[in-house]
Amino acid sequence: MESGASTKTKSKAGVGARQIRREDDRLLRGKGRFVADIKMAGMLELAFLRSPVAHGNLRSIHVPDHLKGSVYLSQDLTGVSGIRADSGLPGFRSSTQPILADRKVRHVGELIAACLSETRAEAEDIAEALQVDFEELAAVWDMTKAQSADAPLIHEDWEKNAFLETKTDVDFESATADAAVVVSRTFQTARQCMAPIEGRGLVAVWDRTLEVLTLHSATQMPHIVRTGLAECLGLDHGQVRVISPDVGGGFGYKGILLPEEVCAAFLTMKLDRPIRWIEDRREHLTAGANCREHHYEITGYAAGDGTLLAVDCTALVDSGAYSSYPFSACLEAAQVTSILPGPYKMRGYRCSATSVTTNKPPILPFRGVARTGVCFAIELLLDAIARELDMPPEEIRARNLVTPAEMPFTNITNKYFDSGNYPEALRRAVEEMDLPAIRNEQKTQTGRERIGVGLSVFCEQGAHGTSVYHGWGIPMVPGFEQATARLTPDGGLEIRVGVHSHGQGLETTLAQIAHERLGIAIEKIKLVHGDTAYTPYSTGTWGSRCIVMAGGAVATACDALGQRIRDIAGHLLQSKSDDVLLESGLARAGTASVSIEDVAKTWYLKPQLLPGDVDPRGLEATEGYKTVQDTGTFSYACHAVKVSVDLDLGHIKLLDYVIVEDAGTMINPMIVDGQVIGGAVQGIGTALFEEMPFSETGQPMASTLADYHLPVAADIPDIRIIHMETPSPLSYFGQKGIGESGAIGPPAAIANAVNDALASFGAEMTQVPMTPERVLAALDNAGKDAPA
Repeated sequence: MESGASTKTKSKAGVGARQIRREDDRLLRGKGRFVADIKMAGMLELAFLRSPVAHGNLRSIHVPDHLKGSVYLSQDLTGVSGIRADSGLPGFRSSTQPILADRKVRHVGELIAACLSETRAEAEDIAEALQVDFEELAAVWDMTKAQSADAPLIHEDWEKNAFLETKTDVDFESATADAAVVVSRTFQTARQCMAPIEGRGLVAVWDRTLEVLTLHSATQMPHIVRTGLAECLGLDHGQVRVISPDVGGGFGYKGILLPEEVCAAFLTMKLDRPIRWIEDRREHLTAGANCREHHYEITGYAAGDGTLLAVDCTALVDSGAYSSYPFSACLEAAQVTSILPGPYKMRGYRCSATSVTTNKPPILPFRGVARTGVCFAIELLLDAIARELDMPPEEIRARNLVTPAEMPFTNITNKYFDSGNYPEALRRAVEEMDLPAIRNEQKTQTGRERIGVGLSVFCEQGAHGTSVYHGWGIPMVPGFEQATARLTPDGGLEIRVGVHSHGQGLETTLAQIAHERLGIAIEKIKLVHGDTAYTPYSTGTWGSRCIVMAGGAVATACDALGQRIRDIAGHLLQSKSDDVLLESGLARAGTASVSIEDVAKTWYLKPQLLPGDVDPRGLEATEGYKTVQDTGTFSYACHAVKVSVDLDLGHIKLLDYVIVEDAGTMINPMIVDGQVIGGAVQGIGTALFEEMPFSETGQPMASTLADYHLPVAADIPDIRIIHMETPSPLSYFGQKGIGESGAIGPPAAIANAVNDALASFGAEMTQVPMTPERVLAALDNAGKDAPA
């Protein structure tokens, strides 16, 4: 753990305080300002004609004569480039995502025409009046068949339907020679929609006087969108400003450059009128089903005592039709090969992962990214090995988890685990769930319901930096994170950061960090974010990086500012600056003190009182921050869940849920709880409800929330969270990224619990979501009926 010199005594409002979120008062009272709330004089509403077919050639588009001034096609977007996100990994096959389809469409929902009118309803009527003649082609909808010899090529200049194949092999052959048990399984996770409360949306405005494009966008990464827009439109960065106002949830769905953004930006420049597009839920579901679809063929090799010797895996990730900017189509599959072993020790490892191209929307990194899939695969495999060895599932995990004595630990894929006590998290979860009592209950159960208990243990690598993402080949590689701390003339503090807060509570936690370092009251601290004109460049909010990277940057900037405050205060107090402490809005030296407000007034309004050697940079500091080592912090958790399964209806009910979580030093435990519980609810959706099936013609089959099932309050048990705090030696306060963790463990833990409940019938669930139909099918396939 790194930190600057102490500037104040411990505060009840600083690091570690359960501070109520400052932003909630505004948001809960309906005072938030989202993109859809923005209205401008002369604004036109934008609607799109989207492809109704998954794969086809565009023969012609007929625009009625009276609508030609309101409709724009691909050939009208002069000077506009398509979106490219090329991975730096060898063998990557490049694609260009057109802003509006030109000659060919490659997934349902792809943009074909932009339609403008005074109202959204009128714009949609215009889109409906257009006539498109397609030559419909066979669709590639099943990633397991996408590379077969008779599969049509989605990109004609490629030799196969794959963006990239990645492979790793570490001593696999030698490690498997003495295996007493070999267990193989096939696992599948479903394609999902991320379903934030607020969909995507934008308002684009062109200032012809300044020649500046301003894009208001519901995005997680305004600076990256600015870079992508400038590239696609051929503008200088200085001509593009991106403002991300209040955003109603992101989860990765709002972490890319959109063709809708590029199109609207072009139209506002051409027409000199503001352009607004607000995504509706049907657009989101049909054109935005873009995450989580994995397929695993996995084999585990173990010794007779349960020691895991090796794992062999072939993984497919359905990456859709195009490579999205900035993460590329390969981030998820490239992660699979490196993170599948997780916190488990093994002697050998072999894995190949393919980013498969299909006629579906481009993949995006959903909360948890590849970790949810690999956790599902490795944790279900461990339970299968335990059943083969007649060993309790908690015992096989305890035998193979990395121990605290081995920290810091470099695993078989060279992941650097910074700190933690994984066996203790497992022990606490088993104890809290009272596993012996559940086993006794199982011995006496009768009737048509069965109970089961399941575990999952995983790690979340967060805030990883340059070396990691360069190694994964993505075109956007994070470096130093910057923050600006500015003392205002009345003693308030402005913090400016390039990340964006859309549910993470950064307006609270970053203020807590600033308060911790400077002693300025929380209510006098203002966070400025979401505007590229006012904030330092950042790759944005993703990868559980904000509290580590932006938090470290804020602390570092406040330390630099604090030294300047102490220098001036020391002069005013006739003391050495090293003797000055900042606390409770005061600069103290012994029994003497001066308010920080008076220090600010001295700099801004009474410069005659300043010391002769005062720092001329004043009371504003911008500093960059990196962790001690940029391999990332490793938070981790053990999830334990108790379920009941109805043998006649196939219904699964969650009876109890325990999460033992280690986020390192918690800046705000209340916000950590919220992040973990919110993620767990999404993970429960992955496990039991959420699925976007596609027909053989590539049609999405759940275009409304009546068909796409999200978890509701009645589906969620009272989730109990137990915190461990093992500080990271890499970050400023010892904090670890935690934003994605909750979504990783539920599918594996719930599936293991269901399999435990069904074990006596020989039934096993290997696919999520575990719908009643799939539960009943597994029982039918097992061929054993339950006793009456």
